[in-house]
Amino acid sequence: MHIAFIFAHIITMTYLYLKALHIIFVVTWFAGLFYMVRLFIYATEASQKVEPEKSILLKQMLLMQGRLWYIIAWPSAIITLAVGTWLAIESAFWTMPWFHLKVLFVLGLFLYHFICQKLYNQMKREIFKYSSTQLRIWNEVATLFLFAIVFIVVLKSTLNWIWGVVGIILIGILLMLGIKIYKKLRND
Repeated sequence: MHIAFIFAHIITMTYLYLKALHIIFVVTWFAGLFYMVRLFIYATEASQKVEPEKSILLKQMLLMQGRLWYIIAWPSAIITLAVGTWLAIESAFWTMPWFHLKVLFVLGLFLYHFICQKLYNQMKREIFKYSSTQLRIWNEVATLFLFAIVFIVVLKSTLNWIWGVVGIILIGILLMLGIKIYKKLRND
């Protein structure tokens, strides 16, 4: 009986450590994504400056982007996926309907991450296809993923998902209004 208690305790502690690591790396991944797109905005604005300011700023922005992307964002994404997969296996989350919805949003977040990789690669070649305003809107897409994933994990029930979707739509509307107000204030 004593061995069963020790084994149960080890399983519980493993789950809690995995959960803590998952949360930590989700936070660092989102921090990387949020700041990366902010750096895209600054680089885009720097690309419109005159020389030598343009070259100096772009060189610094690209240096910062590279360090952030490959030292924080990518490792955090990979560790989040690995630990999250381990947690799902340990806890049999894959059998729960809320988990399927979470996986869809996580796949969407990885798509967002890959698109950010594409934007980073373009900026390294000094290709700036989007305005700073478009990138500010793009930055808020990660916020919507964050809200959706956290609410799905915390609430888990179908009725709450419906309210969650309504909430995400409202948050999206508020974010777009905030961007419009910011742009208006900045231009005045």
